[in-house]
Amino acid sequence: MVKLNKIYTRTGDDGTTGLGTGARVPKYDLRVEAYGAVDEANAAIGIARLHLAGEAALDAILTRVQNDLFDLGADLCVPPAADEAPGASLRMVPAQVARLEQDIDTLNAELSPLTSFVLPAGTPAAAHLHLARTICRRAERIMVELSHQAEGTVGRPAISYVNRLSDLLFVAGRYANARGAADVLWVPGANR
Repeated sequence: MVKLNKIYTRTGDDGTTGLGTGARVPKYDLRVEAYGAVDEANAAIGIARLHLAGEAALDAILTRVQNDLFDLGADLCVPPAADEAPGASLRMVPAQVARLEQDIDTLNAELSPLTSFVLPAGTPAAAHLHLARTICRRAERIMVELSHQAEGTVGRPAISYVNRLSDLLFVAGRYANARGAADVLWVPGANR
């Protein structure tokens, strides 16, 4: 249960922040960068949702994703212990990845196949979803780097989730572009 009584603590004034374990690390720590990028992607999704008038199904998917991203942040802010008992910390699970795959398939079924790359444009919702996708890719790169550090492991479901999420956000962007009809396609060499 989360309980926030006091918003400022002044404990970060020295340039450190607390992990879920209570350990203090510099605010530039790679783990902090990872869950910070996840938080940023979540905020971009929230902005995209403001532009989804009449898209209840997509909005429901993105609402679920935003909640999952808080789970992912909780997972990332508590480095796994070698002797961690199952269920001791909130961790991403394969079922969350599978749900994203189902959502991708559902949305993609209504889209025509692509003939070119899609520019991050079109409707406001689509543009924001593409922004969220690029932030999600950055989070993934940071998480993978963190997973390769000796003391900074990241669970496989967490990495799979963020990888699949960028795919979902791409498809969601196309879906928000009038089911792909308003996609803005890349024209190679158009401005030479």
